[in-house]
Amino acid sequence: MSQRQIWRLYQSEFLAANKQTAAPTKQHDTAKVIKVYSEDETSRALEVPSDITARDVCQLLILKNHYIDDHSWTLFEHLPHIGLERTIEDHELVIEVLSNWGMEEENKLYFRKNYAKYEFFKNPMYFFPEHMVSFATETNGEISPTQILQIFLSSSTYPEIHGFLHAKEQGKKSWKKIYFLLRRSGLYFSTKGTSKEPRHLQFFSEFGNSDIYVSLAGKKKHGAPTNYGFCFKPNKAGGPRDLKMLCAEEEQSRTCWVTAIRLLKYGMQLYQNYMHPYQGRSGCSSQSISPMRSISENSLVAMDFSGQKSRVIENPTEALSVAVEEGLAWRKKGCLRLGTHGSPTASSQSCATNMAIHRSQPWFHHKISREEAQRLIIQQGLVDGVFLVRDSQSNPKTFVLSMSHGQKIKHFQIIPVEDDGEMFHTLDDGHTRFTDLIQLVEFYQLNKGVLPCKLKHYCARIAL
Repeated sequence: MSQRQIWRLYQSEFLAANKQTAAPTKQHDTAKVIKVYSEDETSRALEVPSDITARDVCQLLILKNHYIDDHSWTLFEHLPHIGLERTIEDHELVIEVLSNWGMEEENKLYFRKNYAKYEFFKNPMYFFPEHMVSFATETNGEISPTQILQIFLSSSTYPEIHGFLHAKEQGKKSWKKIYFLLRRSGLYFSTKGTSKEPRHLQFFSEFGNSDIYVSLAGKKKHGAPTNYGFCFKPNKAGGPRDLKMLCAEEEQSRTCWVTAIRLLKYGMQLYQNYMHPYQGRSGCSSQSISPMRSISENSLVAMDFSGQKSRVIENPTEALSVAVEEGLAWRKKGCLRLGTHGSPTASSQSCATNMAIHRSQPWFHHKISREEAQRLIIQQGLVDGVFLVRDSQSNPKTFVLSMSHGQKIKHFQIIPVEDDGEMFHTLDDGHTRFTDLIQLVEFYQLNKGVLPCKLKHYCARIAL
């Protein structure tokens, strides 16, 4: 049996198994062929039924390519002619999404990770700043971020998101800074400063028949004043004139607006997608596939195994000391493993090996710019601990660790240091040294050290 036949059989068996667990629905006999791209522009054509969901398509690609399913794999709708992109929600029907595309548009479906897809359920405090959220009803005392989420998901109450946004004037190239308010009934703007009086509020857009997109090239394509653009686009095919373009001052503000709109539009459906990722319309059974939950950073603790009994290290100072000692131990182990204490020839060979060993790692990106690194991290989600390692542009002999923390991207230079004729890598001026970048990354995946948080999710370009 050819590889194509095996793949077709694999598809049919997988979908048939899912259909058996689903509730009885109307039969759909028509199969469609869709094309899905990865970040390196490789693609795969899939023959799918007309009622397949985005989550089912992701599951097919995960199983086919033997990827680990950590619930972050996502299908994206990419519209290059107008520079927009959005997350296709797990429950959405893919064929319906494609039916809204124009015949001459070169739109694409992309398959990649999005660690921030449901992060607002885990850490809502990063998504809803206090100065942007208020409530229509009186509340007793302070409201926690978890309560804010509950209010979003409730049909009887709603929070109000407010703040200044730049709006593109219809039929013009100019942008105007206006005070906006997001309510359950839609998005409004004030015609008089920051007034919320009904007579000063004008309707801007509803989101029942529109989708929310993020702008990828707002400055270039639409003359936006910042890089943090988003827009409402009608579900049905339409031109750029039908877009309602907005622009925030910073990434945190844009994330707040887009997240709130997603919650108000889909409500409990998003929460169900998060809690039961395999129970979509196609009826994937959670019993047939074992989900892999990511480990919470708070569940990792420092341990001491030096005595007869292990113990948890509760003193932060002692934990940091142990982390540094562990780094030194890894350095010695690496030296022995790579033979760095041998002859000068062996030492130089080992140095060359150490300098190149990281290039095979999925988290290393060779010769990409600072801007490209930031784009990759934003694409895969501004979640604490998302990272990559790259060559430094300013100093060819050094590397840079780029990572996300607090919805901001930070860059740390990895400096080479010499000790007894041997080269090591360090992030903390030589206090903790590593023989290669692999050791450095592994260490900071377990220990926060000088970083704002541990390294958790690496950015990688995958091929289909």
